[in-house]
Amino acid sequence: MTPLPFQRLAAVAAACILLGAAQPLPSISPPPSAAPSVSPSAPATSSPAAVSSVPAVATALENVTRATLPNGLRVVVVRDPLAPVVTVYDNYLVGANETPPGFPGMAHAQEHMAFRGCQGVTADQTSAIFAQLGGEGDADTQQTITQYYETIPAADLDVALHVDSDCMRSIDDSQAQWQQERGAIEQEVARDLSNPTYKAFSRLSEDMFAGTPYAHDPLGTRPSFDRTTGAALKEFDRTWYAPNNAILVIAGDVDAQAALASVKSLYGAIPPHPIPAKPTVALQPVKAESFTLPSDLPYVVSFTGYRMPGSDDPDFAAGKVLADVLGSQRADVYGLTVQGKALGTGFELAATYPKAGLGLAYGALPVGADAAAFSKTLQSVIAGYAQNGVPAELVDAAKRSEIAAAEFQRNSIDELASTWSDALANEGRTSPDEDVKTIRTVTLDDVNRVARKYLDPAQAVTATLIPQPSGKAVSAKGFGGGETLTSQPAKPVALPPWARAQLAAVTVPNSTLHPSDVRLPNGLRLIVQPESASDTVTVTGVIDHQDALQTPRGKDGEDAVLAGLFSYGTTSLDRLAFQKALDDIAAQESAGTAFSLHVLKANFDRGVQLLADDELHPALPPADFTIVRTQTAQQVAGEEQSPEYLAQRAIATAILPPGDPGLRHATPHTVSSVTLPDIKAYHASVYRPDMTTIVVTGNVTAADARATIEKYFGDWSVGGPKPKVALPPVPPSRPGAAVVPDATRVQDETTLVETVPISRTSPGYYALELGDHVLGGGFYATRLYHDLRQVAGLVYNVSNVLHAGKTRSTYEVAFGSDPPNVARARRLVVRDLHAMQTVNVSPAELEQAKAILLRQLPLAESSEDAVADSLAADSVDGLPLDERHRAAEIYARLTAPQVRAAFAKYIRPGAFVQVVQGLQPS
Repeated sequence: MTPLPFQRLAAVAAACILLGAAQPLPSISPPPSAAPSVSPSAPATSSPAAVSSVPAVATALENVTRATLPNGLRVVVVRDPLAPVVTVYDNYLVGANETPPGFPGMAHAQEHMAFRGCQGVTADQTSAIFAQLGGEGDADTQQTITQYYETIPAADLDVALHVDSDCMRSIDDSQAQWQQERGAIEQEVARDLSNPTYKAFSRLSEDMFAGTPYAHDPLGTRPSFDRTTGAALKEFDRTWYAPNNAILVIAGDVDAQAALASVKSLYGAIPPHPIPAKPTVALQPVKAESFTLPSDLPYVVSFTGYRMPGSDDPDFAAGKVLADVLGSQRADVYGLTVQGKALGTGFELAATYPKAGLGLAYGALPVGADAAAFSKTLQSVIAGYAQNGVPAELVDAAKRSEIAAAEFQRNSIDELASTWSDALANEGRTSPDEDVKTIRTVTLDDVNRVARKYLDPAQAVTATLIPQPSGKAVSAKGFGGGETLTSQPAKPVALPPWARAQLAAVTVPNSTLHPSDVRLPNGLRLIVQPESASDTVTVTGVIDHQDALQTPRGKDGEDAVLAGLFSYGTTSLDRLAFQKALDDIAAQESAGTAFSLHVLKANFDRGVQLLADDELHPALPPADFTIVRTQTAQQVAGEEQSPEYLAQRAIATAILPPGDPGLRHATPHTVSSVTLPDIKAYHASVYRPDMTTIVVTGNVTAADARATIEKYFGDWSVGGPKPKVALPPVPPSRPGAAVVPDATRVQDETTLVETVPISRTSPGYYALELGDHVLGGGFYATRLYHDLRQVAGLVYNVSNVLHAGKTRSTYEVAFGSDPPNVARARRLVVRDLHAMQTVNVSPAELEQAKAILLRQLPLAESSEDAVADSLAADSVDGLPLDERHRAAEIYARLTAPQVRAAFAKYIRPGAFVQVVQGLQPS
């Protein structure tokens, strides 16, 4: 799996530009009457009242049970009754730091090999077990830890623990299995080396942490994997994988004593052994450095990296607060976006290690912009805070946000387990509450002292990603021949007795959701699902709309311009006053056709008031409009030259008929033609209560939720009939192929797609969806992963998905591979699809696919955000709110002949449109 710091950096780059999303980063300056940004010149005095207003979030340590087994395994069980679900994290205290010289990816390779067979359980058994548990399992290798984790129905906890304990005893690490897995992990390397943000992170780490283990990330290299052997991996396993070098975290709706009894039974006999000393980290002064890398992003990205305190440092908490202050929308870094000097700006902690961290100031710029000049301006802003101090009110706001975040983490069982694992295994804490307590003690002087120490431009490293425009998509030949188009279903996997008994019965689980559902007098649909896992409330809203039908001709892109204006205040509060109001209650809010609010229960009324004000009464100041329209047009201009955009356009033009509304798209010209009256007219016509669904989840009653929503959204009204938002059906797409050149990639990204003549409510949907989980969704236990990765080693990942809409649907398979392997991988995909049409899936595969879908039902209820998003989506799609339970009952009744008939009727393996982004396949 991708190293986590790279994921954060990739998220930073992606966040730079989110045109058309719910909360785009491009923005504009405040109107002349608005207050200035909170800058270094603001009074640097701490407000006792503000500090005292930091919420006293209740801890839940009474729900935590700890134990240390005689063999040294530390166990923590955190009870959270949000859903009948449990998440398990096996944290091994070994990562990239501990890899042998010359083998930087050894820990990463060992993580992969744990899925290739362990003592008492084969690779096929492991895959089949976790597929039948719901398919929610994975692993990652970080700088100092390796994690194996799964989210499963609570009743199946012992099965997961049995597999995990078998791997702690011994990973097979056979040479034969490594020979097969090496192809997959080398494709993961190729994927990341095709990503400009990964390459930037890798180089930044080399410069920032030169001479230390932090200088290389966990990914590894192809040459080192070519030299790696099964014997070397086995030695790594014997050295580092032991109960006395691990922490087991279990979170969810679980009986702590019963869970501990299972852990003792399964893990207790595993012998400990001495663990070698960890490598020392001797940090050297950072040498200022600047470098440039080519990129396939649609904008220039400028990163300035600063070394920050590590988690072992007493200043770690102050460093986190400092990063939040610099990343605040009320600070001067974001002010560069407001002034139109960048498309998006911010500051993030991109990586945190025990002895040091990496802070990144970043900005996205239009293609062709002077990145060097911007970097100088950005560093000047950062230096100003270091020299003059940061505003006390932003320190208070950052502390409130960090403390409230601890409460929000309890709204997801998976996130709760992840947070505890990070605190214990990565940071060496006894609980996440330690960080919260330390955050409370941080003072303004602490933050300013850390700023002066770490934000030194003489020890900053600057990276610039420069877009390389793609050539136009070019027609390419199709691929075929060379392999048989029939394949027999895989042989049934005989599960171990301890798994067979538990997983034998596949039944439709009961849903824990019983939402209230009402229509307000203005037509707004309100759905409320009370939960008591934490003292928070989540509001999720969606407006049913279709820009391709509701945007006037010649004005494409006006939705993106409006989206960029929502964060600039309301008719009653200017940009800074509105953001301060959110900061005062530690709330996260976004407006748009998809809108949301995350707020503490005590501040629910005020949070909804602010959300409604933003959604219904955006300020839309003329000066801001002019800048954000320019930023939007600049971004669109960059996208038109980017390979990813051109690949998506190639797909759309190939599967949709000429003149279809789905082919409409923004251009710099259409965006530049948008006027402020256009924006106001679009808001008035699209933002309608009778097209809106609001879902409220959390610690609130249905009656209180309705009273609050009706209080602030009840007067929302609009005249005229409802607009038509359903796109017309489309005819069957025809075969085609195109290549979008992308010289920055070393791996081709291939998409196979075709239209499917069904809708989301068609009876055939369920049989196709069930069959799709025979093909994918269960890692090696399902056909595509088994054939393309486990056996052939051609890909790292392959995805297959049925996108079913109200009036049109597509079926898509995507994979990344070396250019010479594109044709072979495609042939295997076509072979597997052809088999689905001609041969009944085996009873074992059918039952496994049903198990994946049925056991995913409770998993989908283990996060308040997931529950809210699901209910909102069902509302927009015109489905009953218990659709997942109804679907489960249908899946349980489906037969293998029905699946085969659906694939034969609807899927056309020879009719795919193939679009390759990268190098010309050979």
